[in-house]
Amino acid sequence: MLKLVTLICLLLLAVIQFRLWWGENGLLEYFELRQQVALQAEENDQLRKRNQRLDAQVQDLKDGLQAVEERARYDLGMIGQTERFYWLIGEPPRVFQLPDDTVSEAGASR
Repeated sequence: MLKLVTLICLLLLAVIQFRLWWGENGLLEYFELRQQVALQAEENDQLRKRNQRLDAQVQDLKDGLQAVEERARYDLGMIGQTERFYWLIGEPPRVFQLPDDTVSEAGASR
């Protein structure tokens, strides 16, 4: 009788161990999922950094367009579609010019 109880206990222990290690939601699956979560978190971090860089580029393009328009207004006399042109007679406006080395540096940074 004692041998039968011991055998049943060992059998139950083996079943519990099997489910713990290899069964559904077992430790092996847990370790694999934990590794996948770590890899996904790393990938998300890289994608977040890429998105920040893209957002910065979009902001630069938006701000850059305004800067280009402003420069075109003062240097080339650009008039926007929703703006009116008034010609004032008198002294001509002074034209804003950058030194030659500043222009070459701006072109080199792109």
